[in-house]
Amino acid sequence: MNFFAVLLALLCEQLKPLRHGNGIHQGVIAWVRWTGRNFDAGRENHSKVVWVITVLGPALLTALVYLAVRHFSLLLALVIDVAVLYLTLGFRQFSHYFTDIRDALERGDDLEARRLLSEWRHLDASELPRTELVRHAIEHSLLAAHRHVFGVFFWFILLSTLGLGPAGAVLYRMAEFAGRYWAFKSRTLDAPTNQRLMELSRRLFGLIDYMPARLTATGFTIVGNFEEAVNGWRRDARLWLHPNEGIILASAAGALGLQLGGVAAPGVTPDRSKTFSSGVDADATGADGSTPGQPPQLGHLQSVVGLIWRSVVLWMLLLALLTLANLLG
Repeated sequence: MNFFAVLLALLCEQLKPLRHGNGIHQGVIAWVRWTGRNFDAGRENHSKVVWVITVLGPALLTALVYLAVRHFSLLLALVIDVAVLYLTLGFRQFSHYFTDIRDALERGDDLEARRLLSEWRHLDASELPRTELVRHAIEHSLLAAHRHVFGVFFWFILLSTLGLGPAGAVLYRMAEFAGRYWAFKSRTLDAPTNQRLMELSRRLFGLIDYMPARLTATGFTIVGNFEEAVNGWRRDARLWLHPNEGIILASAAGALGLQLGGVAAPGVTPDRSKTFSSGVDADATGADGSTPGQPPQLGHLQSVVGLIWRSVVLWMLLLALLTLANLLG
């Protein structure tokens, strides 16, 4: 049933994507804001309480509703799976930015591409050259695909196998969104935020994302240039401040033969304080802290889309085989 739930959710999301700024998204923002305002008094224990209520609360509620419905009807349980996955999993939740940036670059409208990138990632892209615009679009689309598709997919399969339905999808998306919202509130809105809460949410999401990030990178190595992707994973993942992101981007860079990383604008993923002089073989990589390969060009955006879709097909085929084996067994 997991295979059909994911397949139906992806089809529904392609046919009828959620509007940007839809009511569900606004409700999640209101929920995270409400829990932080009412349960966060600035102390360490309070940050743990806020995180549990914000992230585990919706996941637990989803599991309880699913178990209650499944007791009466497997068909209704499938409907709940599809509905929750439709809200949490899918490309169209972020792809409009990627598509609009690509269209602007194809028109030669770099100014509009910079504006869209700034709006998407809340960073200053006003002076980024064209190559850097393409690189940032590639990096952020790869991470967005992981967080909106692959990470949700893996956690859904894990907890659904344990009989908890779509609770894993809710857990992953709430953990990712909560951590991102609190960091955004502190950095961009300049609003007071419990530093302990920010650090705790980042650390816990890192643990939740540990295995999905490695599975996503494994998919990229299989459907891309296997040898170069593995080498990039081992050699270049340390370029990025957050290890999970580094593994995904380094493996994708190797799979596609692209230069990723390097000097970045403030607030962007690569850690500018880390260079290859810290122990990585500088002869095999770029001196500016980028991965080896071709500089990103406009045509590479389509290559990234192909890599992501091939990886989706790979994991769907594996899930279909597991479903078939379970039915036959």
